[in-house]
Amino acid sequence: MNYLKKSICSIQLFVFGSLLFLSTQSCDRNNNEPILRNDTDTSGIPCENGFADIYPCNDYDLMAQIPLSIFGATEGNDSWGWTDFTTDKEYALMATDANVSFVDITDTNNPIYLGNIPTATISSPWRDVKVYKNHAFIVADNAGNHGMQVFDLTRLRNVANPPETFTPDAHFTGFGSAHNVVINDVSGYAYIVGTNRSGTFAGGPLFINIQNPTSPISEGGFGAGGYSHDAQVITYNGPDTDYTGREILIGSNENEVVIADVTDKSNPIKISDISYSNVGYTHQGWFTEDLNYFILGDELDERDIGTNTRTIVFDFSDLDNPAYHMDYLGASTAIDHNGYVKGDTFYQASYRAGIRMIDISQIASSTMTEIGYFDTHPENDDTGFNGAWNVYPYLPSGNIIVSDIERGLFVIKKSGS
Repeated sequence: MNYLKKSICSIQLFVFGSLLFLSTQSCDRNNNEPILRNDTDTSGIPCENGFADIYPCNDYDLMAQIPLSIFGATEGNDSWGWTDFTTDKEYALMATDANVSFVDITDTNNPIYLGNIPTATISSPWRDVKVYKNHAFIVADNAGNHGMQVFDLTRLRNVANPPETFTPDAHFTGFGSAHNVVINDVSGYAYIVGTNRSGTFAGGPLFINIQNPTSPISEGGFGAGGYSHDAQVITYNGPDTDYTGREILIGSNENEVVIADVTDKSNPIKISDISYSNVGYTHQGWFTEDLNYFILGDELDERDIGTNTRTIVFDFSDLDNPAYHMDYLGASTAIDHNGYVKGDTFYQASYRAGIRMIDISQIASSTMTEIGYFDTHPENDDTGFNGAWNVYPYLPSGNIIVSDIERGLFVIKKSGS
């Protein structure tokens, strides 16, 4: 794709794979704002005959793609999205080794790279970002005393001269490096996971009150479950009425899944735990919307055990007695990474196999069926740490944000939607 605008201020030419790119700083004739625009195909690139451009696909179109060089980065990692309900604009938050970059993707034919927040310390291949109350919360792993950067996303409404280098609105330094930040939108708490194993909570979740986003307050942590690589935290309204209204944390803790009640930050209580056969590395998981099932990805079982892409499903209808429910095996040996549920679809970032869309409407009957995909790593679907890192499927428009380690930001959408 070419990234162009009406009148060009500056231009750089570079080769990306088999494609030629024009990176431009361009001036809008109305307000002199530099904009990135895709003028190669103003309708996006539909998935036709199994491909969208060079990318294998099934029922998902390529709406936009921006390479890492635009962001001043060499490696992509996490991503998230933000919808500004005041303006109805949609934004992609692209985490990289060097920064978190912000792109207005409201019009995918004219994506606007607005700027970035540089790392607080050093480059890191693990940077994570989440959103609460129109603020982005950013952590990085293996990055020294990085802490948590907080950025008011409403500043993106009025960027006079994009791309800008932004400064955070707050910088919380109550911890150093962290692998991930998890947020419960209902309670207004951030849970920092994957911190120092030798710290007070042994790498277990830290509790940060972010109800006032730019004034985070530390309120302890939970070390009883051990090191937590990732988590989901919800205010519970599921089938186990013993915990209705309680704040429940599900930790993906390297070799097991831990369920905890973290309602009382001064007295978090472990409810139960569960493991499974052929553990590689218990990585990340997400509830089904009815909260009956928890869908887990193990990051290393494909490499170390030798299976096809394996997704493990637990029955969490009784939080005190979680039970194994089923395994779902994909079509290749690609490693699964992050996955999220929206409705009856499980969106799985599966490294070299790209993004896989899996129907979970029959999960109670131990049936999961792949219904679509978009492969951001066209070279192969082998076992390896390349390709799609994360997927964010929650934008109102139906656009889906994908971050790829080598190829940067993708925006895709279900064909015909």
